[in-house]
Amino acid sequence: MDFADAIGLVQPHTPLHVIFIRIGLAALFGGMIGFERERHREGAGLRTHILIATAACLFTLLTIEIFETFGGSPNSRADPIRAIDAVTAGVAFLGAGAIFRRPHDVKGLTTGAGMWLAGAVGVATSLGYYVVGFVVSLFAIIVLSLLRALKLWIDAKDEPGGEER
Repeated sequence: MDFADAIGLVQPHTPLHVIFIRIGLAALFGGMIGFERERHREGAGLRTHILIATAACLFTLLTIEIFETFGGSPNSRADPIRAIDAVTAGVAFLGAGAIFRRPHDVKGLTTGAGMWLAGAVGVATSLGYYVVGFVVSLFAIIVLSLLRALKLWIDAKDEPGGEER
């Protein structure tokens, strides 16, 4: 009996270097989305988005490993989609906490949506869809940055003394 067996160390089906690449990329892609939020001093920023994407990635990787370990068993009822459902529900819960409603205003919707997207990017990356995770993260940055500028321009025109339309 070697030390790994003695402490119950499990050897994953996915090679460890692939697992670490996927987790690292999920953190990077979540950070890309979170950086934009951080830069504009939004409630959920860089750290939150990194943690969400990394957690979503890890939950999905664990689901893959569980399915690989027990999925082929006739007594198993493994369903990997349930893990993605759980990630989605967990991130939705966090996102809902970022949303504040006032009588004539709602704040935090974009932050909540960004958190939800960071979770999806984490899931995609954990499944090996690196390019998809990267492109979606870039798309999120474009949407968050360019459309923020457009919103500010529209809001400035609506202000008293603003330019007429």
